[in-house]
Amino acid sequence: MSEIHVEHPTPKKYVQIAIVLGVLTAIEIALYYTEDIVGVFTDPLLIILAVGKFVIVVGWFMHLRFENKLINRFFTGGMILALILFAIVMFERASANFF
Repeated sequence: MSEIHVEHPTPKKYVQIAIVLGVLTAIEIALYYTEDIVGVFTDPLLIILAVGKFVIVVGWFMHLRFENKLINRFFTGGMILALILFAIVMFERASANFF
């Protein structure tokens, strides 16, 4: 059984990742302030951006892309549970607007 060694990112790569995260955060802030213009697409777009940022932070800054698959599954499961909880809250919020 051979072990595959993957090189860790360089400092330059970390700066590039930080810039990408900064841009995604700026987009999230812009969406928050333009919620009236974007309308019903605001929440789905924010969810997509949050999942993207989760993948980047967990995969690169927490180095999980270099770890055991079981650890990755725990973090993925946590994100899925968080998304389910968020969906429940959003459905409850939407149903409260009907009644």
